[in-house]
Amino acid sequence: MAAKLILSMNGGVLREYALDKERMTIGRKPHCDIVIDNLAVSGEHAAIVTILNDSFLEDLDSTNGTSVNGTAIKRHFLQNNDVIEIGKYILKYLNDQKIQSTAADFEKTMVFRKSARIATPSLKADPYEMTGKVMSTEQPQLALAEKVSDSQQKIGVIQILIGPNAGKELELVKSLTTVGKAGLQVVVFTRRPSGYFITHVEGASYPNRNGKPLDDQPCQLNEHDIIELAGVKMEFYLKS
Repeated sequence: MAAKLILSMNGGVLREYALDKERMTIGRKPHCDIVIDNLAVSGEHAAIVTILNDSFLEDLDSTNGTSVNGTAIKRHFLQNNDVIEIGKYILKYLNDQKIQSTAADFEKTMVFRKSARIATPSLKADPYEMTGKVMSTEQPQLALAEKVSDSQQKIGVIQILIGPNAGKELELVKSLTTVGKAGLQVVVFTRRPSGYFITHVEGASYPNRNGKPLDDQPCQLNEHDIIELAGVKMEFYLKS
């Protein structure tokens, strides 16, 4: 069963919407997927992007803003029972599928393996050396996503550069890979035919790329870009 939104106002349920499209818009205009006919709602107020079992909410520069669980957001990774507030209207996000990548489950899906690209003599034996081991919850974390069909494209890789997990790498073989620490900093790596892009999704502070903070727009990655995310420095490169 697809995730869904329950629209209500003043405690009364108005309608239920299944998130069965990759992108659904919320707004006052009649062409929106979820129409809320109220002057407090912008024409195109917000959008929800859904990949497999993960959904991301984005405010579309609305006049009155969008809140989740009482906090104003620009982008937000939705979790089961999140409450979206748009004006006087409430949209409750429901996703009870067991394979949903909730914040608590992120660490169970993160797989970094030892890379041959870094040969540091002082590097101590790593307890996460075997493929399939889960890395520390203090490190960036991964949400499962859909595979890309273009097998000819070089595979992008992010590799940890510092800390106890230095040398670990993650191949970005999915069309969308979510990395970060929920509530602190979260980004999405997107694999497209034209290359790899990074987009800030959640968190008040923005991650850095080559020493400069990202903005709200997708940023195309170049080989050997250095990304600083949730206190972890990593390098992006392409693997033949």
